[in-house]
Amino acid sequence: MEPASGDVEYEPRSVKEVLAEMKDTAELLIDLSFSAVLHGSDDIAEEVLALEGKMDVLQLQARMSLLMAARSPEDAEELAPVLGVVGAAEKIADAAGDIAKVVLEDIGLPQAMRATLPEAIESLVHARISDSSSLAGRTLGALNLETETGVRVIAIHRGGDWILNPDRATDLRVDDRLLLRGSEDGVAEVYEQATGRKYRPPDPPEAGDTDLERAVDSIVLMKNMSELAVDLAYGSILFDSTDVAEEVVELEAEVDALQSRFEAWTLQAAAHVDDPVSLRGLMHLANSAEVISDAAVEISEGVLRGLGTHPVVEYAVQESDEVIVRITVTHGSRFDDTTLGEERVETETGMRIIAVRRPPDDWVISPGPETDVHAGDVLLAKGTRAGAERLQELSGEERMD
Repeated sequence: MEPASGDVEYEPRSVKEVLAEMKDTAELLIDLSFSAVLHGSDDIAEEVLALEGKMDVLQLQARMSLLMAARSPEDAEELAPVLGVVGAAEKIADAAGDIAKVVLEDIGLPQAMRATLPEAIESLVHARISDSSSLAGRTLGALNLETETGVRVIAIHRGGDWILNPDRATDLRVDDRLLLRGSEDGVAEVYEQATGRKYRPPDPPEAGDTDLERAVDSIVLMKNMSELAVDLAYGSILFDSTDVAEEVVELEAEVDALQSRFEAWTLQAAAHVDDPVSLRGLMHLANSAEVISDAAVEISEGVLRGLGTHPVVEYAVQESDEVIVRITVTHGSRFDDTTLGEERVETETGMRIIAVRRPPDDWVISPGPETDVHAGDVLLAKGTRAGAERLQELSGEERMD
């Protein structure tokens, strides 16, 4: 980890506020780092390193505040899991920075990597608002982009600062850089509205070598599983659920096993490619995904060890940019015996279904439009609180309090 520039001093700032910002920043960093790889973008990679430096400051502020709060052995016991959450978010930021350096330092990636990534991540695109943009001067609530296009503005870079939790009241201004996430068609529409230019998606080449394809596919799966592990880890805190925390441990073990298979396939592929050095970047991506899954276990450590969830962490998760909810599909609801695509979940609610759990123990990780859903299935979803309430209505569950 590279030290952040400038002095950091204690500020009487709420630990809850700092933790919420750390959670949002860590999740944004994962998205940005893999987007930088997909697009081969030095600009996005530089943003990752800038945010990594911001995370360094946030974790120091959080540690200072926690030290000020610990006045007895009982306080120390209660706050120890909070320190684990702080350290885990910092590790995620460091892993994202390592991914960004694959781009900035031209470490090398086989073309097969960029051929596969578009299938693994939603389009994540920067769009600068031009002088003539119809978006300038309007709020996100007035534009209603999520409902109209299925695209969410997950962050705004304004001047030298990031707005990590834009909401309906957030206004858009000329020269704002929006970070857009959604389907490629939806992103293309919003990108053109913001910039006045056509969006040109990457046109990756086809992959060829079988061992290399397996290695790349394993990284994509590691990425998906490690991201899911982080979301589940925060979910375990929110629901103080040992069951959910144990799923995080299972996912981390799966990522470890995938990494072992990945190493074997990469070594085999090295014998068949013209430039084996071009595979170095794959090693970096795999290592970073494994670090992220390890950090997820650290986030849920307090729950796993029976220490419970400290209220400050629970409140931070609740007040962060995106809420995480578990929703059980009921008989006769719109989701019973249908697919996620048929019900246009993301377009109608703005929520992303990050996993589907089928009784008793089957998981569908990063489900797509073709994923079928039945009564009794548990949907793990991530998005705004208003979107979560809408999703609950569609699933047949009672609304949240």
